[in-house]
Amino acid sequence: MFIVGDDPVKLGLVSSLNRPGGNVTGMSVFTTELAKKRLELLHELMPATSIIGLLINPNYLGSAREAVAVQTAGRIIGRQVLVLSASDERDIDAVFANLAQQQIGALLIDADTLFVSRRDQLVALAARHSMPAIYDLREFVAAGGLMSYGTSLTDGYRQVGVYTGQILKGAQPADLPVQQATKVELIINLKTAKALGLDIPLPLLGRADEVIE
Repeated sequence: MFIVGDDPVKLGLVSSLNRPGGNVTGMSVFTTELAKKRLELLHELMPATSIIGLLINPNYLGSAREAVAVQTAGRIIGRQVLVLSASDERDIDAVFANLAQQQIGALLIDADTLFVSRRDQLVALAARHSMPAIYDLREFVAAGGLMSYGTSLTDGYRQVGVYTGQILKGAQPADLPVQQATKVELIINLKTAKALGLDIPLPLLGRADEVIE
């Protein structure tokens, strides 16, 4: 069983979504497909920011494809997207130390297991450097991050649990279609916005699925 943030066919995990084949199936939350939307949300929050950083893990197979897509989306809205790479916690520290020098005004954190595991470090660094950042999971915002837009991790694990139960009862993974996440949520932390001196636009606030105060 797997739960991944990219297309499992492109990653080579299954032969197709409807008929996975082999001995594996699971759920795709397609978090990487939502990166362009996160860029739009940052732009809506901070329309005067001309340079936005995109933090990726270069060791992740889909990071290069996502970087190109986000940079292309940035050009469409007239914003420069600088790709920043980090493959461990020391790299993350170094990235934040150089943000001001690169005149980056907002930061988009890629959907990656490395960054999920370094959640507290990322949130603390964003606060220390007064850097508005958007993440892919609610858990970042609950920990003090500014904003997130992505699928529900809790819902994803619930779906995987359902499939696990079916397999334990005798179902074959090859016959179970890969599930795709359908719940996408926008979470905003007003306390963090206040600490950053940001006023959340009312239209953006009104679209939030959850506001943490």
